[in-house]
Amino acid sequence: MQFGNQFIDLSQPHVMGILNVTPDSFSDGGKHADVNQALEHALRMVDEGASFIDIGGESTRPGAPEVSLQEELDRTIPVIEAVAKRAKCVISIDTSKADVMREAVNAGAALINDVRALQEPGALDAATKAGVPVCLMHMQGQPRTMQNNPHYNNVVEDVAQFLLERAAVCEASGISKGKILFDPGYGFGKSLEHNFALVKYLPELMALGYPVLVGMSRKSMIGNLLNRKVDERLAGSISLATIVAQMGAQIIRVHDVRETADAVNIVKMLNTIK
Repeated sequence: MQFGNQFIDLSQPHVMGILNVTPDSFSDGGKHADVNQALEHALRMVDEGASFIDIGGESTRPGAPEVSLQEELDRTIPVIEAVAKRAKCVISIDTSKADVMREAVNAGAALINDVRALQEPGALDAATKAGVPVCLMHMQGQPRTMQNNPHYNNVVEDVAQFLLERAAVCEASGISKGKILFDPGYGFGKSLEHNFALVKYLPELMALGYPVLVGMSRKSMIGNLLNRKVDERLAGSISLATIVAQMGAQIIRVHDVRETADAVNIVKMLNTIK
C-alpha cells in the first residue's frame, strides 16, 4: 500500500508505535507532551522496528474529556513536523477532527487513523481530499460512555457490517478501496467476551478484503482477564500481538515496539518456511 512517498508491503505484519502527545492517555499520558521528548521517543520506536508512528493528541480512554480543536492542533502538528523531518517511517494521525486531518497531512502524515470512522462533521470530505489511506475503526457509542453495557446481536457480524458500510461510504466519496484499512476497535464499546471473540474470529474480518490494523496493547481486555495493572501487561500484549500476526493482521499498534517487533519477526520467519 502506498503511504505518501513510501510503499509498505502489507503481505507481512508491521508494527505501529503509539505516540500519545496527551496528558491523560491511559498508559503513557504526559510522557511525550514536549516536542523534543516526543521526537526522541518516535526515533527510538523506529529504531526498534516500527514502520508506522501513530500520533494522537486526544485521549480516547473511557471517560476522557473532549479536547478543543486548537489544543489538538497545538499538541500534534509540531510533533508531526519534527518526526517527518527526522524519521523514516509512515506517520499516522490519530484524530476524528477534519481540520486536524488536513493540517496533519500537510505537515507530513500519510495515514488518517480515525476511531469514529470518518463520521464527524467534515471528516469524510477532509480525508477524501487529503488523498492518503484511512483506517476506519469500529466503536459502539462514544469514548466517554462506550463501556456502559455494550451490546451486540453478534459482535463479529455487527462489526463487519459497520466497517463494510463505512467503506462503501468512503468509496462513494472517492477514497479508493486500495486506501482503506479496517480496525475492529478492541476496547471501544466491547465487553471482555466481545474483545476476545474479535480476536478468535479475526480471520473473518480479514476475509472482507481490506487490510486490518489491530490495537490491543496494554488494554483492559488484558488487565481484566489476567488481573494485571497497566504496567504489568507486556506478556499479555505480546501474546495477543503474536496470535494476530500469525493470523495475518497487517499492522499491530503497540506501546512496546522492541518486544513486539521481536515477536513479529519470529512470525515472519515462520511465514518463509514452506
